[in-house]
Amino acid sequence: MTTPTTDTPRSNYRLGPMPLDRHMVVVDEQTVRAPRERMFDIALDVLAWPDRLAHYNFVRFRHRTRDGGGLVEMSADRPFGGPVNWPTWWLSEMSVDASLPHIRFRHVEGITRGMEVEWQFVYRDADTTHVRVVHAWNGPWWPLVGRIAALTVIGPVFIHGIASRTLAGLARAAEQRTA
Repeated sequence: MTTPTTDTPRSNYRLGPMPLDRHMVVVDEQTVRAPRERMFDIALDVLAWPDRLAHYNFVRFRHRTRDGGGLVEMSADRPFGGPVNWPTWWLSEMSVDASLPHIRFRHVEGITRGMEVEWQFVYRDADTTHVRVVHAWNGPWWPLVGRIAALTVIGPVFIHGIASRTLAGLARAAEQRTA
């Protein structure tokens, strides 16, 4: 059951620095022909992701925080060509630091519980941004096979498959606004 969003923002999540000492680290990156502020704003507007990205089913906040983040529920499909899609779902704490800028997520429910995610936006010049999306995780808590599943299937097939499409779609949206 989904808890409704409240109008009063809560305290920010303190997710801290991105932990890179996990068994699985997946990096997706792209240089975008758009100003950093525009790319950051488009990525930050997670509620619009389903409108911009065909593989996203829904995004909704269970509650918001003062920094623009909150507890966010997401569902996306991992397309496998033609009519074959694998639906995924997760719930994340989301924190935002507009001064860097970066967006951090920590998955707190779903098969990827415990996964840490960071979106970094690096200024290249007035019209160019390098976006780096990092996922770090030790894998599911499955005896004997959790780590292997994370390294061989979940990371390269599902995480990269969804994250690369998400980044490319949001980059297209930012570049179209530039044109």
